[in-house]
Formats: sequence, structure tokens, C-alpha cells
Amino acid sequence: MLTVAYLANEFPVAVEPYVGEEIEELLQRGVNVIAGSVRRPRSSEASLALSGTKTVCLEPIRGAILLRAFWLLLRRRKVVASLFVRVLVQGTESPKRRLKALLHTYLGACYAIRLQEHRVDHIHVHHGYFGSWIAMVAAQLLGVDFSLTLHGSDLLVHNAYLDAKLTRCLFCLTISEYNRSHILRNFPAVEPGKIVLSRLGVDVPTSGELLCRPTDLHERQSFTLLAVGRLHAVKDHAFLIRACGELRDRGFEFECAIAGEGPERQHLEFLIGQNDLQGRLTLLGHVPRQQMDSLYRRSDVVVLTSRSEGIPLVLMEAMARGKITLAPAITGIPELVIPGKTGFLYTPGATNDFVEKILSLAEQMRGVDRDVVSRLEWLRHAARAQVLHKFSRSKNLSRFGDLFLQRVASQQLSSQDRSLPHEDLVLQQI
Repeated sequence: MLTVAYLANEFPVAVEPYVGEEIEELLQRGVNVIAGSVRRPRSSEASLALSGTKTVCLEPIRGAILLRAFWLLLRRRKVVASLFVRVLVQGTESPKRRLKALLHTYLGACYAIRLQEHRVDHIHVHHGYFGSWIAMVAAQLLGVDFSLTLHGSDLLVHNAYLDAKLTRCLFCLTISEYNRSHILRNFPAVEPGKIVLSRLGVDVPTSGELLCRPTDLHERQSFTLLAVGRLHAVKDHAFLIRACGELRDRGFEFECAIAGEGPERQHLEFLIGQNDLQGRLTLLGHVPRQQMDSLYRRSDVVVLTSRSEGIPLVLMEAMARGKITLAPAITGIPELVIPGKTGFLYTPGATNDFVEKILSLAEQMRGVDRDVVSRLEWLRHAARAQVLHKFSRSKNLSRFGDLFLQRVASQQLSSQDRSLPHEDLVLQQI
């Protein structure tokens, strides 16, 4: 049986459901999966843990593990020597970043110790952050291959030592064509065949389950905006607050809700007060998934204001429900939101463009021109069709499983003694 270690910076966590979904897909195909988490998951996320699989958590690290990891690094120093050279004398990273990489190398040895008893054949890691360095070190110490999935900011913003990771990985999955082109353009030494598109997806309601549109705007006083995402600086909810202030100054009647929790909450509350938007803009905090349908139903437009993204699940969820979306024209988002066809885009960082788009959409939705209303209806259906065709969770998970097993199993086959020429390792895992 193929045994795969599956590592994330934190697992399980509600904002990254795709990690658990991929693990479940592999489990259903007969793969023995050892889930891994660098950080100890928050107690509120414990209920998301998968049944039927063991989870290895690096934190906290016992003294015995630290000693064994030190001995492992000493014994296998030739195997990881090139990594120490990359950390200490190559590249342009800051001294602080290099020091962190040394620490993460030690954590990689600790992870290898934790995995030894499981006799893993392959390690896969989500995101290109420090967890990917840990996975890479562990794989080299154990003498197995590793692979990784790159999303958005881990590639475009926080990409320290990514050259080393891409050079040493067996393959790299990434969630958008934009990301794949970016990797091949900025890391020309990487073999193009190693970089593979693997889209994420969401469940698409059947026609009978489709959420209805909000109450006719003629029957309401205000226009309703919805933003969904973690309260983190990269999501740039401050931009949305500034835009709401301008909408208010133009005499536009609206309500805006932001669903999500995170470290920026206090700052955003201050900005809401500073812009005198109490009563118009509400921070809802974490909203359970089962309550999200109600929020989508009440919204007129679902907005996104991030500075960096892969292809956000929230846009897929909204479009799968026939909602109008407005997002910045960055990274892989235009692969999902095709302006004027499946949604609308605004110029990144341009508050005026965002505001004008909202005012225009409100005018169209309130209008009496049948052609305009018909075009918006067509767009809603086109948005849902786009998700169904390219971003369906079940379809993309199935493709992921096929791709992952083909790549890993073929490598296993090439590294084994082929004394059984008719043995098909791919079929054994299905």
C-alpha cells in the first residue's frame, strides 16, 4: 500500500477545506495518508479532523525528538549539505530569514523522526511557506520524494527559497494558469513538465437547490454588499472600508457585511469608526458554513478586495449560486471571473473604479430596461456554468487523484526492482 505524508502549516483549519478533501480523495483510492500539521490546530478547529487517518503534529516537540533529530542530521549531513549551502551562502535572503531557514531545517529533521515509524513513500505539502521547507528536508533525510501545491501569496509574495523547493520537488501542483506561467517565467531552470495545473473547486448546487436572488431592489431602500474572507492585511478589507466611505459620501444607500475573523479585526473596527460607517458596515466574525447560504441569498453583489490571491473559493461559491461578483483583476482571478460575461473586475487598488462599478451595477439592477435585466440574468447563469465546467469540487478532486497517483506511483515504479513486469502500481491504488 502506498503511504503518503500530507503536511500543512496548520491542519485542520476551516479556511483551507481543500487539504482535507484531497486527503479524503486519496483515502478513498486506498492510499494510506498520514496527515500532518506544523502548528497545533486551534481547539475550535478540532471537529474538522478527519476520521480514519492519523495526524502528526510537530508542536510541541519533545526533548527526545530534538536529540534524535540532531543525530539524524549529523548522520545524514552529506544528504542535506547542499541545503545548508543554499541557506548560508547563496541567494539574497536576509540574515533573519536565513536563521529561520536553519530552524526550519531542524524542524524538518524532527518531522522525519516522527514519520520514520510510518515508512512513508512520499511527502506532499500545501503552500510554499516554511512548511514546504520542512517537508523537503524530511523527504531528503528519509530518502523519499516530495511534492507541493502552490496557491497565491506563497508564490507571489512570500516565496523565500522557492528556487530550492522547485528544483528538488518531484512535481509541483498549482491552482491557476497564471501561477504556472509565473513559475516558468521566473524559475527558468525548473523543468516545465514538473509544474502542473490542478484547480480547486466547490460544490455546485443543482438547479432545484439554487439560491434565489435577493428581494427586488425596488422593494428595498439599500443595496447589499458581501465580502467573505479572513481579516488579514493581504485581504485588504481596509480598501473596502474606504470605498464604502466614498459610496456614502455620494449619497448611495447600502449595507455591507464582512464575514470572517482574523488579526486585522481591531484595526478594521477603528477604520469603520473613523469613516463613520457604523450601522452601514458590519464585521460578522466567523460564520459557520451552514449559515453562509443565507448571507449569499441576501447579497446583491459579492465583492473581493484582496491584494494577492490564487483563485478564491469564495468567488466560486458565490458564482455557483448565481451571484454577481466584483473582484480585482489580479493573478488567476480573470480565469474565473470573465469581465462582463461571468462577473465584473475592477482595476487593482483603484477605489474610484470599484465605486463606479458598484454604482453601475446598482443602477442596472434597479433599471426597467428589459435588455439590461436579461443580460444580468444571462451573466448569473454563465457564472454558474463557469464553475460547473471548470471549478466543480467533485470533478477537480477526481482529476487531482488521478494526477497525483500517476506521478507518485510512476516514480515508485521506476525506483523499485521491476521483478514483476506485469505489476501496475497505478491500478493498485485505485
